[in-house]
Amino acid sequence: MILINLLPHREAARKRRREAFYASLGTAALLGGLIAGGAYLWFQAQISSQQAKNSFLQTAIAKLDTEIKEISTLQSEIAALRARQQAVEDLQGDRNLPVHLLNELVRQLPDGVYLTSMKQDNQTVTLVGMAQSNERVSELLRNLGNNSPWLVKPELIEITSANITLSPRDVRRVANFTMRIGLKRPTDGQKSAADVPAKAAQPGKG
Repeated sequence: MILINLLPHREAARKRRREAFYASLGTAALLGGLIAGGAYLWFQAQISSQQAKNSFLQTAIAKLDTEIKEISTLQSEIAALRARQQAVEDLQGDRNLPVHLLNELVRQLPDGVYLTSMKQDNQTVTLVGMAQSNERVSELLRNLGNNSPWLVKPELIEITSANITLSPRDVRRVANFTMRIGLKRPTDGQKSAADVPAKAAQPGKG
């Protein structure tokens, strides 16, 4: 006997495929939602962790800024104290500057050279005088530049020829000059003077 299925089997097959499709679609949507939720939670945890690190860094930076300001203040105070100390030392040392200046001029002044005026402005001294010849002025410049630990950088400003009358029968030709020299502070001069024997005591290379 032959059995014939008169039910709409094609419609039933389509219904089964549709239900399977919706089931797989729902499963995929559920899995996607779970994955998205997990990713969201992970990113939120990372953001929270980074925000905590940023907050810690900002606190540390603010603390460092405060310490830097304190250090800057201390450095300013130290610089001010050093400036005051240097000013006091300079004032104490400057008291002896005229003595050293006069002693050096007496030592370095060649024969035939006479000073008529002297003016000091801080560490610069202007000398005005006369000499028997231009060679005497050159000798004075060499002495002041090479032989003095207290006087530095002699500079000839002006030199002119003139006649002076010693008596009605004695008229001599002289060289009037103006020069400028630098004056070291006593502490610097003492260092320079101390360096000379120290260098002379060093053995020569060879």
